[in-house]
Amino acid sequence: MNVGFKTHYFKELAELEAGNFWFRARNKAILWALQKYSPEMKSFLEIGCGTGFVITAISKRFPEARISGSEYLEEGLVYARERLPGAEFTQMDARYIPYESELDAIGAFDVLEHIEEDEVVLQQIYKALKPGGTVFITVPQHRWLWSAVDEYACHVRRYNASELHQKVCGAGFEIIQSTSFVSALLPAMCLSRLLKGNNVGASMDGMTELRINPMLNKLFEWVLNFELALIRIGVVLPLGGSRLLVARKLTMIQRDE
Repeated sequence: MNVGFKTHYFKELAELEAGNFWFRARNKAILWALQKYSPEMKSFLEIGCGTGFVITAISKRFPEARISGSEYLEEGLVYARERLPGAEFTQMDARYIPYESELDAIGAFDVLEHIEEDEVVLQQIYKALKPGGTVFITVPQHRWLWSAVDEYACHVRRYNASELHQKVCGAGFEIIQSTSFVSALLPAMCLSRLLKGNNVGASMDGMTELRINPMLNKLFEWVLNFELALIRIGVVLPLGGSRLLVARKLTMIQRDE
């Protein structure tokens, strides 16, 4: 299994996430999706919760739900436990999720791209959800955006929509929402990758893209907020640096129909 992350990232991530446009906008998209597709959820597990930035926001939005998080690397859980001491956190390999038909919702936010056996993880998520339970996924998108940034971040792949859809449906899910986001910033992403080149140097700093000019940060967040407004009214964005997917667990009868 690809370990999928550099442990020294966690400290800087914990400091940068709350102010960075991308993490803030992604949180808004996740919370919108959870509120729309699992408004009555009583139990939620985030796989690969990292420093706990996402799960903390979910806990505030769903205070009555049983919130739990897992992370392959113990180093991330140190920060997650500090952020959300009331939640249940466990070190866990996503290929072996120790639940069966127990959870209302599961989130995997920019996790699957780090794992070679992503189809195994999707099957495990299916097993862990109750019938009718919902999975929420975000992943980096478009293979042609692959760059040294992905290699340094320990990504195994960037997805295209059809590949992700096929794998999710193959695990037994019915897709109920799938859209790109970070669409308007796609030209900026392409330019950034061209300027950096394709070589992964030993001195490369994977956090460079997160440290941006404050004015640009505000502008980019405004742009992504506008994208989310479009998604909320039903617009499906075909291109974008990331993809948001929501899918529901089908029962065996539904799968056979």
